[in-house]
Amino acid sequence: MHRTLAIIERELRRFRRSPMLIVMSMIFPLLQLVVLGYAFGGNVKHLKLAIVDQDHGVPAVKIRELAGAISSGARTLDLLEYADPGHALTDLRNGIVNGVLEIPPDFSRRALTDQQPRVALISDNTDTFVSATLASTVNSLVSAFNTPVTVQRVTPVASLEVVEVYPYVPYIQYLLPGSITMSIFMMVMIGGGIIFIDDKARGLHEGYLVTPITKLELVAGFNLSGTIKAVLAGIVITVIGSLIAGVPNPLDPMRLLRMLIVISLTAFALISLMFLLMVRVTDPLLPRATFGVLNTVLYFPSGAVYPQAGFPSWMQAIADVDPFTYSVHAFKSLLLKNTGFDAISYDLLFLVVFSTIAMTAATLLFKRTL
Repeated sequence: MHRTLAIIERELRRFRRSPMLIVMSMIFPLLQLVVLGYAFGGNVKHLKLAIVDQDHGVPAVKIRELAGAISSGARTLDLLEYADPGHALTDLRNGIVNGVLEIPPDFSRRALTDQQPRVALISDNTDTFVSATLASTVNSLVSAFNTPVTVQRVTPVASLEVVEVYPYVPYIQYLLPGSITMSIFMMVMIGGGIIFIDDKARGLHEGYLVTPITKLELVAGFNLSGTIKAVLAGIVITVIGSLIAGVPNPLDPMRLLRMLIVISLTAFALISLMFLLMVRVTDPLLPRATFGVLNTVLYFPSGAVYPQAGFPSWMQAIADVDPFTYSVHAFKSLLLKNTGFDAISYDLLFLVVFSTIAMTAATLLFKRTL
């Protein structure tokens, strides 16, 4: 019995000598509660709706005024005026707007002559939450239009037609981009951060430090080796996950090439971040304690499971600097929409800049001496 007590005492002493581990173990449940509560419970707001008014009659103006009332009241919509429907559809495909409300040229004439006037909502249905919110909001707008304020001789009744740009997207496909990013992160965490700290604890890095190798070469070697392992994991999950989720044409060569570029940049950005966080760490238990915290802080604000429009401002601020956000957006564009580099150019640029900054900071913080 005394040997069991000795083991318990040893583990408690080691736990006490790691104050950051204690802090992380207490912060993680609270952080997870707050982040998950807001991530799944927020109301979607500030959806960008493009309005293409090809009529400009009095009923069309009323539709636009009702949309403006929703924009200034509940703030569910942010309205953008477009003169060219082709330009609006291009911005919809590139993710600049979330939907397009098109008022046809004969809307006012049909409304005034009671000939079933119609407006069209063209939505990006790759995001089920956003498209459903848009359809519900515009439906309420049309219902308000159809409700007469006073008794009229002619009662125009408008109807809404929802036009979906893409085929039906099941939730498993919606979650696939986040799953790919998470698999890359797990490989980076296990194959990069934890192994790096374990090797340092065993004294293996002392062999590097007595050689004339530079800090930049050491950091680049660690980062590139971790990137290769993460890229392999990302490719496997992408192919298998696409087949399981039923993504159309998952083995298309151009799509796979674009996916490979995004996977590589994502892996390098995350391994650079991980090395920056672990460059001065010596306790092998700390990476294991921070895994859950990093998972929550990086994964859920990225929009992988719920649109960022439903987040409070402080979570949106985290999402703006979160590399997961840009990786998930790029993967969604390629897997769900099969877009080109135009739609993901900003995501790629952010990942490159983020990697450069993180790797430079890690190199400056890396200790060259024993």
